[in-house]
Amino acid sequence: MPQHVVAVDIGTGSARAGVFDACGALLGKAEHPIIMNRPRENHAEHDSEDIWSAVCIAVRKAMEQSGAAPSSVGAIGFDATCSLVVRDVDGGQISVSTSGERRFDTIVWLDHRALKEADFCTATRHPVLEHSGHFMSPEMEMPKLMWLKKKLPGTWMNTGYLFDLADFMTWKATGALARSCCTLTAKWNYLAHLDRGWQKDFLEQIGLDDLLERGRLPEETVPVGKSVGTLTQEAASALGLTTTCHVSSGMIDAYAGALGALGGEARDALRLERQLALIAGTSSCIVSFSRERKPSHGMWGPYYEAVFPQAWLVEAGQSATGALLDHIVRMHAAGGEPTATLHQKIVLRIAQLRAEEGDEFGARIFVLPDFHGNRSPLADPHAVGAISGLTLDTSFDGLCALYWRTAVAIALGIRHILERMKDYGYAPDTLHVAGGHVKNAVLMELYSDATGCKVVVPKMNEAVLLGTAMAASVACGLYESLAEAGSAMYPGGEERLPNASKQALYDRDYRRLLAMYRHRAELEATE
Repeated sequence: MPQHVVAVDIGTGSARAGVFDACGALLGKAEHPIIMNRPRENHAEHDSEDIWSAVCIAVRKAMEQSGAAPSSVGAIGFDATCSLVVRDVDGGQISVSTSGERRFDTIVWLDHRALKEADFCTATRHPVLEHSGHFMSPEMEMPKLMWLKKKLPGTWMNTGYLFDLADFMTWKATGALARSCCTLTAKWNYLAHLDRGWQKDFLEQIGLDDLLERGRLPEETVPVGKSVGTLTQEAASALGLTTTCHVSSGMIDAYAGALGALGGEARDALRLERQLALIAGTSSCIVSFSRERKPSHGMWGPYYEAVFPQAWLVEAGQSATGALLDHIVRMHAAGGEPTATLHQKIVLRIAQLRAEEGDEFGARIFVLPDFHGNRSPLADPHAVGAISGLTLDTSFDGLCALYWRTAVAIALGIRHILERMKDYGYAPDTLHVAGGHVKNAVLMELYSDATGCKVVVPKMNEAVLLGTAMAASVACGLYESLAEAGSAMYPGGEERLPNASKQALYDRDYRRLLAMYRHRAELEATE
């Protein structure tokens, strides 16, 4: 019987690995940076071989730190951002970049080069869009594939494999062409609840009738928690593991985080429906599960069995949250490179200024946080941000005031999403927060006070790695189901209730946020 599993999380800027025991204890963790190429505005690219190398380094370091023997590892699981990996007919690298560099074979999730193609997909009003909030985001794979076929026809004609990044990792590890139900359902418009998941008429309508053959995409998918095979000798050597190690079906990173944050609730379907996972870092994703399909506008899904069997998943999100705070720090005269140390300095000073000035601190500054579009609930990738209430103040305290009010706007954006979810039949009352924002005291206070929700912070802030480890533990037989793994491996969490004395304040700020949306629409409509 295996004793350990390895989880790998591939984010926007790094690959992380964790070694877990059967109780969910994290025994070793390591991280290694990955390259991102930004040749043009809205273009972002990775080198998939660089990612694989970073993963191997991180896994080896995590294993060394853990003290676990390679033979004790029953499975390795991969989660990743929804980035698109393109390989040539021989499986080698092929460029997706306007620069032509062959190594840049991956379009990053946050790349917005395919805005026009996304708009084209939305305009089709095809029934598949009922499972992506009735709109197509440029962060999905279909618009990126359309752009690739149109703008880089040479690359397209020589393409032999297409992968979501998590599926690329399982292919690299096993040689298997299996694709995950999680990735294809969430990012490729694959309808897992139907007998035939690919909607060929939609592919024809958007000019991708050759997609399945070109990308070697299968008709069937592999559920979360199932093994796609065992490590090849080459992969086992690179990772420092053995060829008996299973490889779990890949996952979208936010959904791995949802499993890690909510796995402890999975045995009670009714209770699970009242819980939301907020996976918050560079961007923020809210994930909710339900037993019944609940159609909606402006949210991704509902997706069938994208994580749990016989359950629908819906995702809402904000395209720039941590990235927006970084941007505010970088652009302000008193800011600079947005390091963790500088963020902490700002957060501490905000606490001092709020203690001195109370609710008047920054009170005339209002921020519309759509600096990278509005993913939810407006589903407008063309949306832009706005700041009202600026003066000539270039001091550090001025930066703190703007940072504070930007954080308020981010939390109110979450409230906007929750209010819309209620309109569609969801009844959330608890936010399980995981990710980088847990380290930001300003955001954590606001997520409770500005939304009115109870906030739960897992005792181990590694929900994404933990969710991937839970799936891997099922893949190698440590547990029979995701619910069983979640119950056994979830570490518990600490609760924070909203401050009732702040309700009127944030109710007013929320009304002002909605007013800013109306004013933006009025400005853009005025001739």
